[in-house]
Amino acid sequence: MRAASGPGRGARRRAMAIVGLVLATLALALLPAARASAAPGPTVDLSQTEGGKGGEITVSGAGWKPGALLMLLMCGQSAPGKGVIGGTNSCANTLGRAATVDAKGAFSQKMPVAEPPKPCPCVVHVAGVTGQQDVVDVAFTVAGHPTAPLPEATGDGRLAVLASVRLEGSSGVLVWFGAPARREVVFTVGNLGQAPVKDPVFQVGTAHGVFSPQYEERQWRGTIEPGRKAQIKLPVELSAGAHGDYEVSVKYAGKILVDQPWGVGRPWGVTLFWLLLAVVVPAALFRIGMAVVDRVRPGGAAGSRAGHRRRRALVRTPENGPASERDESTSTTTVLPWFTPDSAPSAPSEISPTTKGHQ
Repeated sequence: MRAASGPGRGARRRAMAIVGLVLATLALALLPAARASAAPGPTVDLSQTEGGKGGEITVSGAGWKPGALLMLLMCGQSAPGKGVIGGTNSCANTLGRAATVDAKGAFSQKMPVAEPPKPCPCVVHVAGVTGQQDVVDVAFTVAGHPTAPLPEATGDGRLAVLASVRLEGSSGVLVWFGAPARREVVFTVGNLGQAPVKDPVFQVGTAHGVFSPQYEERQWRGTIEPGRKAQIKLPVELSAGAHGDYEVSVKYAGKILVDQPWGVGRPWGVTLFWLLLAVVVPAALFRIGMAVVDRVRPGGAAGSRAGHRRRRALVRTPENGPASERDESTSTTTVLPWFTPDSAPSAPSEISPTTKGHQ
C-alpha cells in the first residue's frame, strides 16, 4: 500500500503544478486589461460648476503624462463631446492659465471665472501644449453670461477647430543667413456636419504688418467622419530674409479657422557677411595696388633685380691671376692697408733695396 501511494502523490503534485502554471498565465494575460480599465485616461475636476465673473475656481486633474504642460481656458459656444466650436476664438484667452503635471500625473491650478467672447453653453477647456496632446472639456456655467444654442449641424460636412493651435518646427543655421523660415501649423478639427469630409483643401496664408495675407492651397489627405476629429498639419513657409512679426491664417470653405502669431528673428548672418565683405574687399584692393606700384616705380622690384645682375662682375685679384666671376652680394674683397686700387704698391719687396742705413 505504501509503495502504491507514492506514485499517486507524485501524480497529484504534478497536476497541481500544471494547474498553478495555467492560473499564473491567465493572471498575466488579464493584468494589462485590468490596468487599462483602472486608467481610462486623463480626467479633469472643478471645485465648482458655476460661478460669476470675477470669481475663482480650482481646476485639478489626474491621469496626465508627468511633466506635460497644460493650458486652461474658459470657452463659450462649446460642450463636452463636441469640443470648442470656433477654436480658441471662442475662449477668454487673456485670462487663461497654464499648469504643469507633477510626477504622479496630477495637477491643480486656480483660474479666474471670465466671460468668453461667445455665449454659453461654456466649458473649462484643458489641452496639452507640450508632452501630451489630449483635450478634456468640462461643462461650466458662467452666471449672468448670455446663452445661445449651439450651431445646428447641416447636411454637409462642416469643420471647426476644437483644440489649441501651435506652430511646430525650428529654424536651421541657414535661416540665420537669410534662408526661408519653415514651420508646420498644427490644429485639431471636428466634423460638426452629418456628412464625411474627404481630403479637405485648406488655404494657408501669412501676413506681415498691414499687408493682407497671401493664401496658398494645402490639401490634407484623409477622411473625417461626422462627429469625429482629426489633427491637421499644414506646412507654412516665409520668403527668404523675412523677419519680424507675422500672422499665420488658415481658411476652409471661405471661413478663417486659425489665426496664429509667428515671430521670426532677424538674419544676423547676412549683416555679418556684409560687414566682413566691407573689410576684406578694401584690404585686398589695397594690397593689389601696392604690388602694382612696387612693380612700376623706378628702383622698384624690377630695378633691384637688374642692379643685382650688374653687380655680378669680373673681378681680377693678384692671387688668382685670370679674371673670375664673383658675386658681390655674397663675397667681399679684403683690402690691405698698404694697397689701394687707386695708388701704386707701397709695400717693401725683395727686389728693391731696403732703406735701412741709407739717408
